Amino acid sequence: MDTINYAMLSQLVTIIRKVDQVYPDPAVIDQAAGIINKGGTVVFPTETVYGLGADATADSSVLNIYRAKARPADNPLIVHFSSLAMMREYVHVTDDIITVAGRIWPGPVSIIFESSPKISRIARASLQTAGSRIPANPVALALIASAGVPIAAPSANISTRPSIVSSSVAIEERDGKVDMILDAGDTFFGIESTVLRKSNEGYEILRPGAFGVEDLEPILGKIIVSEAARAAVSVDKPLTPGMKYRHYSPSKTLFRIEDKEAFLAYVEKNRMNDTALICSEEVAATLGMQFISLGSEKNLYEIARNLFPALRKLDASRYENGIIHGFPESGIGLAIMNRIRKASVSLQ
Repeated sequence: MDTINYAMLSQLVTIIRKVDQVYPDPAVIDQAAGIINKGGTVVFPTETVYGLGADATADSSVLNIYRAKARPADNPLIVHFSSLAMMREYVHVTDDIITVAGRIWPGPVSIIFESSPKISRIARASLQTAGSRIPANPVALALIASAGVPIAAPSANISTRPSIVSSSVAIEERDGKVDMILDAGDTFFGIESTVLRKSNEGYEILRPGAFGVEDLEPILGKIIVSEAARAAVSVDKPLTPGMKYRHYSPSKTLFRIEDKEAFLAYVEKNRMNDTALICSEEVAATLGMQFISLGSEKNLYEIARNLFPALRKLDASRYENGIIHGFPESGIGLAIMNRIRKASVSLQ
């Protein structure tokens, strides 16, 4: 396993350019692509979260991602492509996926494929595989196409911190640490892609994301939810981000009580003045206390979009710590609970 010298990262003069999410200015995209081609790093929007991207084929470029994030060397990166044709140049896309590719991509699904040596060994964390996807964001697609190379890109946040879903946070956290930031406002889903691996029984979710079991089974057949996907276990040799290390966490301690009724009873009993309540609007209405809103339980996509911003609000608040409740694990709820469990300490 490679050893990364994190001290080598120096202060950079970051270029920040506004760009339209739907109709990005080709001149701005070409400028960002030029930085990618010269080995630099670009923070850019996807439909999931903001990514920190570099040329996925060049070890020296990929190292800049790991240094900028202070990311462990054994934590592989997702590789982003602009088309299925480009993807097939770099990884072995299986026949069953080729058949249904148009129903998956562009979209928030990453699949573990056998990689060619063209993809940086560092991006793969020395594995023979690479998590691969085609993003559904016009800015991301244009950037990859203009660069002419696949782009390795984890979420743009500092390792262990909540993912970045808005350009304002991207600028706040990444200015001076990367070569360029594409400012395109908020992302659509606000939570990372779903990562899949083919097994003997069907496709297995290694990391839940924006597409849930109910979205994927009509396309891919039986979907298995791994224990790692529920954040129930950690693995020694991760095949994809989110399987081993602490992730998505605020700087302040976040406690969780997954059962909503138990959460309500605990908060009613303790009435904690130094603890922020991070909860749904429905729970807040029952308690009648100040809270950091996650949105309505009637719309889990809204909860997903608000989760990472809520964790950052906790850090910016006067409270010493926070407490959060659980949500149903259907659809995108599986990803929500994975992120909550990764970011918090159980009180149950």
